[in-house]
Amino acid sequence: MARQIRLDQIDDFFEELVVDLVSSTTLEWTRRVKKATPVRVVFKGEPKGGGQLRAAWKTDIKKFQGTVTNNLPYAEPVCFGTNLPPSWGRRYRTRQKTVPGFPELIGKELEQYVLKQIRRGI
Repeated sequence: MARQIRLDQIDDFFEELVVDLVSSTTLEWTRRVKKATPVRVVFKGEPKGGGQLRAAWKTDIKKFQGTVTNNLPYAEPVCFGTNLPPSWGRRYRTRQKTVPGFPELIGKELEQYVLKQIRRGI
């Protein structure tokens, strides 16, 4: 059965819908980008553990805006294949065969997620 909304409640209803959609989509993007972020394999005797890039993703959710960022210096080359360090020989490469631009690809996938959420009424 369809939900009944009084005319004077439409703006509040849609505002709540959009705020919830921004929040859930931002959290879903964070979940997916962390899962897709490669983790450096750690070998015995290395000083640092792996996973710093994955752990560095930060999520900021405001009323109508969600932001997912990673400020590690090597996030750009690993995630987007740009600004490659000289040690990479000017070639994009990760041990996990990560696709350059994977955060943007996740964003495109989330278009379907958003439509599904809207149909469900979040």
